[in-house]
Amino acid sequence: MNRDELADFLRVRRSRVTPAEVGLPGGERRRTPGLRRQEVAQLAGMSIDYYIRLEQGRGPHPSRQVLNALARALMLSQDERAHLLHLAGHAVETPRIREDLPESLLHLIGFLEEVPAYVLDARYDLRAWNPLAGALMGGLDTVGPDDLNVIRWVFMSPDIAEHLSDEEKGRFARASVADLRAAAGRYPDDRKLQALVAEMLALSPHFAELWARYEVEIRREQRKQVTHPLVGTIDAICQVMPVPDRDDLRLVLYTTEPGSPSHQALRDLRQLTLSS
Repeated sequence: MNRDELADFLRVRRSRVTPAEVGLPGGERRRTPGLRRQEVAQLAGMSIDYYIRLEQGRGPHPSRQVLNALARALMLSQDERAHLLHLAGHAVETPRIREDLPESLLHLIGFLEEVPAYVLDARYDLRAWNPLAGALMGGLDTVGPDDLNVIRWVFMSPDIAEHLSDEEKGRFARASVADLRAAAGRYPDDRKLQALVAEMLALSPHFAELWARYEVEIRREQRKQVTHPLVGTIDAICQVMPVPDRDDLRLVLYTTEPGSPSHQALRDLRQLTLSS
């Protein structure tokens, strides 16, 4: 159980729920945004003293019943509720991020010749990719392992503006940090993930700002616009698919509308990779 993280999560989420959203009168003398501690305790059916101790990081180990009540009171999403259970130590088991890759997964991305495809782990390290993904993202085969982390690219790379607009970068940055928050809850003992978070908090004020929001949401499908120097702008659907029996890995595919200019741009890019 991570008492400090649990306390932080409860405080932040409480500040984001308005009284009107849960059917309570707003009043005129609220000094802080969101719900009061007493209101959360009332909505969750627990004593105010018990809830205060949870927010102060000194409470007892809450049961699943208590956590489910808090999730309802704070209007948590499914991803946020799962994060709450992980922080309180109620995961069925503590998973780990493994260093191996299933051979069948490598075969799969190799067969996807007309679709950019890559494998991403929970730390946002790129673990494998097919030639079209390498051509779309540029220079993957020429960098070292430490430079294959997407979080570092988004917040630290000066070249990111060449591929993503400011709006795209902002949307992707926010979604990535929310997803990394979820991963930090699922893998609390992973030292590399902890080191990545500590590094980004120290080096990137933008990352630190987003991390402090405590948004939790697992990335799934997302639309993305990528600008490539040779074939131009590509409007793609970025599909993030979990790998069966490997919760630490995800298969990412970039698909386009059949017959669209973006579809043709991907085909042109593939021809360039074949001829190079």
